Amino acid sequence: MTGPRTLARKLIDDHLVDGDAVAGAEIGLRIDQTLTQDATGTLVMQELEALGLERARTDVSVQYVDHNLLQADEKNAEDHAFLRSACRRYGLWFSKAGNGVSHPTHMQRFGIPGRTLAGSDSHTCAAGSLGMLAIGVGGLEVALAIAGEPLRLRMPEIWGVRLTGDLPDWVSAKDVVLEMLRRHGVSGGVHRIIEYHGPGLGGLTAMDRHVIANMGAELGATATVFPSDDAVRTFLRAEGRENDYRELRADDGATYDVEDEIDLGVVEPLVAKPSSPGNVVPVREAAGTPVGQVVIGSSANPGFRDFAVAAELVKGRQTADSVSFDVNPTSRQILVDLTRTGHVTDLLTAGARIHQAGCLGCIGMGQAPAAGQNSLRTFPRNFPGRSGTAEDAVWLCSPETAAASALTGTVTDPRDFAAEHDLRPPSLVPPERSAVNTRMLLEPLPAAEAAEAQLVKGPNISGLPDFGPLPDRLEVPVLLKVGDDVSTDEISPAGARALPFRSNIPKLAEFTFTRIDDDYPRRAREAGDHLVVGGSNYGQGSSREHAAITARHLGLRVVLARSFARIHWQNLANFGVLPLEFADPADYDRISAGDILIVDDLRDTLAAGRLSLHSKARDERYMVTHRLSPRQLDAVLAGGRIPLFAKAH
Repeated sequence: MTGPRTLARKLIDDHLVDGDAVAGAEIGLRIDQTLTQDATGTLVMQELEALGLERARTDVSVQYVDHNLLQADEKNAEDHAFLRSACRRYGLWFSKAGNGVSHPTHMQRFGIPGRTLAGSDSHTCAAGSLGMLAIGVGGLEVALAIAGEPLRLRMPEIWGVRLTGDLPDWVSAKDVVLEMLRRHGVSGGVHRIIEYHGPGLGGLTAMDRHVIANMGAELGATATVFPSDDAVRTFLRAEGRENDYRELRADDGATYDVEDEIDLGVVEPLVAKPSSPGNVVPVREAAGTPVGQVVIGSSANPGFRDFAVAAELVKGRQTADSVSFDVNPTSRQILVDLTRTGHVTDLLTAGARIHQAGCLGCIGMGQAPAAGQNSLRTFPRNFPGRSGTAEDAVWLCSPETAAASALTGTVTDPRDFAAEHDLRPPSLVPPERSAVNTRMLLEPLPAAEAAEAQLVKGPNISGLPDFGPLPDRLEVPVLLKVGDDVSTDEISPAGARALPFRSNIPKLAEFTFTRIDDDYPRRAREAGDHLVVGGSNYGQGSSREHAAITARHLGLRVVLARSFARIHWQNLANFGVLPLEFADPADYDRISAGDILIVDDLRDTLAAGRLSLHSKARDERYMVTHRLSPRQLDAVLAGGRIPLFAKAH
C-alpha cells in the first residue's frame, strides 16, 4: 500500500505472511503472542496434543485461570491441574487461579505496542488499548498459532472513530463504548477493525482505552486499535516495563474505509437494558428502576480507577439495604494497590462484598441474581441467562452509575446523585508504580525438561471427538429455527452448571441449545444429522468453540442463517459444520422447524460458491451461498481442520 496508512493497516502489513490486504480477501498474519483462559484453554491444550506439537513457537503464550474459579467439586480443580501440566509440556506461561482476569493481567505483564495477539476469548481485543493488533478467535485458531501457523481471517474494513473534546464529570470510558453500541448495535463492527484517533484521546488513560477496546467485541468487531502514545508510556512505566514502549500512530492524512466521530464532551451516562449490550438508553431514562444487585469488576471495567471511583462515591455511606454490592477485583495487583490507597476499606465499610480476582459473575460462576430482580453490572455482556439465573434482568453500566445506584437502591444517574449530595468528582491518581508481583506467573520450563513433562488428565477430560467428512448428499431435518442475534451463550451456556464440563464434550453436549429448547439434545441424538436455521448475526458473543463442537457432536451438519458473527462462523468451519447464508434473506420466513432439506453433489456445488436446497415438504428451492475460502472448504469437507492438518502432516 502506498500513501498514508492507518495504524491498523501498519500492524497488518508488518505481520502479513500471505494474501492481499484488500477488504474481504483472506489474509494470513504472523502471531507474536497468544492468550488462553481456562474455560476455552483445556480444548486448546487437547488440540496441541492432537497436532503433535513439541513446543510453542510464539514469542509469548500465556494460559490464565480466571473463569472457572468455583470448586464445588473436583472438576474445575482437575482442569486447572491439566492446564498447568500442559503449560509445562508445551512451553507456555501459566497464571495461577486468583492472579487475575486474563485481559488486564496480560496488558500489565506482557502487552507490547506493535505486536499481534490471538486469544481464545472474544475480549482479547482489549489489548488494542496498547497499540497491539489483538484478535479474539476460536481455540483451534490459537492452537495453530501456538504451533507457528499464521492466523487466517478475512481482511476487515478499517473503521476510523475520531474522538474530540473531554468527558464531562461523572462520565467515563464505559459510557463511550455504550454510546458506540447505542449508535451501531451489536453487529455494527462485524468484519471491521475499529481505530480510535483524534484529540479526544489525550484525556483517556491506557486503562480507559482498555474499557473501550474490550467491548469492541460487543460491536462484533475483529479488533480495536488505539495509538501507542504518552498514555501507553505512562502505563508501561508504572508496570516497570517502559523499555517495551514504542510510539505508534496513523500517518497524517490516512483515510478510513468507514468514519464516525464522537464529541466526548456531550456523552452522558448510559445503560444497556436487559438483555443485550446494544439495548442502550440514557441512565436518566431508566432512573428509579429498583435494583437488587450491583456488581463492579470484569474485563470491561478492570482498572484501578474503575474501583477507586466507586469507592470514593460510597465512602462514608452505606449501600441500600435491598442491594447486594459485590466487588470483583480484576487482578491481585490492582487489589493490592486499592488496599494500599485505602479504597478497599471504603468499599468494605460501605457494605461491599469483596471477592477473589477473576471473572466470577461475568461468566455465571457465582453471583447469580434473584429471579425478578434487576442486577446492575459493569460487565460487557447481559445475554439472557448468562448470569446463571434463567429469567435474569442484567443491566450494563459504568462504575459511577453502579456505585450511585448501589447507594439509592434504584438506577441512578451519578450526576444527579452528586448534585443532590454536593459531591465533586474525586481526583483519582493511580500509583506511579503498581504493586507488581510476578510470583503467581509460572515461567515455561526449559525445552529439555518440558519434553519429559507428562500431561495430567482427570476423568472429566474426555478427549476431542473424531468427526467424519461431510457426505456428498444431505437429506436433513430442520431441527431448530432461531431468531436474530442468537449468542454462543444460548448455544452452549456458560455458568456454574455447564462450564465444569468444558473438557468433557459428551457431557457438555447435554446443555446445547437448552436456553432456547431444553429438548434439543434428546431430539438431536434421535435425529442424527440435522440442520439449524438462524437469523442475522448468528453466534454473536463468546469465542467458545464448544458452541460448534457440542452441536456437531449431536449431529449438526449445516447452519443456514441470514448472517453470521465472525468467530462462530470460523469455529463452525473448523469442526466440519457447513455455514450457509440465504441468497435471499426473505427465504428465512419460508422455512419451518421440521422441514426436510435436501442438497446433492455437495462437493461440486460448494466449489461454485452457490447452491440450491430443496424442501421436501414444500417442493421449493432456496438459493444459498457461502463465504468459505478454498482452504476453509477443504476443512469442512474433511470433517474439520484437525483431520485435515493430520492428513497433511
